[in-house]
Amino acid sequence: MSTKLYLGTRKGLIEAERRDGRWHLTRNSFRGVQVPMLLPDERDGRLYAAVNHGHFGTKVHVSTDAGATWSEVACPTYPSKPDDVPDVINPMSQEPTPWTLKLIWSLEAGGKDEPGVLWCGTIPGGLFKSMDSGASWSLVTSLWNHPARAQWFGGGADWPGIHSIVVDPRDSRHVQLAVSCAGVWETRDGGETWACVGEGMFADFMPPDQRFNPGIQDPHRMVACPASPDHQWVQHHNGIFRSTDGGHHWQHCDKVNPSGFGFAVVVHPTDPQTAWFVPGVKDEMRVPVDDALCVMRTRDGGATFEPLRKGLPQEHAYHLIYRHALDISGDGRTLAFGSTTGSVWISEDGGDSWERLSAELPPVYVVRFG
Repeated sequence: MSTKLYLGTRKGLIEAERRDGRWHLTRNSFRGVQVPMLLPDERDGRLYAAVNHGHFGTKVHVSTDAGATWSEVACPTYPSKPDDVPDVINPMSQEPTPWTLKLIWSLEAGGKDEPGVLWCGTIPGGLFKSMDSGASWSLVTSLWNHPARAQWFGGGADWPGIHSIVVDPRDSRHVQLAVSCAGVWETRDGGETWACVGEGMFADFMPPDQRFNPGIQDPHRMVACPASPDHQWVQHHNGIFRSTDGGHHWQHCDKVNPSGFGFAVVVHPTDPQTAWFVPGVKDEMRVPVDDALCVMRTRDGGATFEPLRKGLPQEHAYHLIYRHALDISGDGRTLAFGSTTGSVWISEDGGDSWERLSAELPPVYVVRFG
């Protein structure tokens, strides 16, 4: 069981620790500053934090002592746009996509055979790679210069964003991305070439002739089972989808209860049939169904879903759970999630029951077990 929990919030990186049979809030780093993304790197124990200083921009910090002290490392930086490169026009806003960092939306470690390799997904849709534990970053130009990027557009944000990065534990050169809105992208050569995959997803917000176009899908979050990486789950703008062939084909799960709309998903580390979601009403009504908060679990590969409510507020609950604000530890039984209203809940029995750690925190952007 994990004994450390990291919460990236609107006003700092808040830590919690399990001792004496209970979870306790302990420390706040970067107090008062937004921390939109965290990465505890299991390969070497480092903890990375993206810190958004607003007017002063985004910085990246690393800790080698579980958050006690921090050092600044390099931040992904877009190069200047060459004069002879035409603008990519956002098909929704009709404005040029900027060559500047707006948000670090994902941080993931490379494979176990790639010490020091990190991947970083950003808004406005650029992917960065570090070969030296964040000391330097390079824009993955093979994706940034891909002709299909001209069709990418923002899902909720003004610009497209890479929010999910999945590194295949069997082959570190095999990396998949989920992009809002551009669907699922895959490289099998470490980022030299890319292809859009993901047949079977549908986008009800598009005209009928574009509904199944893989390149305009809005996957809110994508995860793969570590023990069975070909089994993947997506919480999509238009429902929950499951793949059993490494994300190339997706099946819609239509027996959801109470709703298929949401942002967060985690999968059991060893059982690909089991996954958890936190549902809401719909895009225009981002609150729990009937104002009653629940976590939704499937144990049969999406054939059925059960709402888990014990310990969660069932009246006047208006919590929204962001894409990265739900996590599961390696034991497959300990889960935690945080909400936009500053509440954090923890379950140690697979979601059957929940205990609120706090209701007094800032809005929670990201939850990670250490």
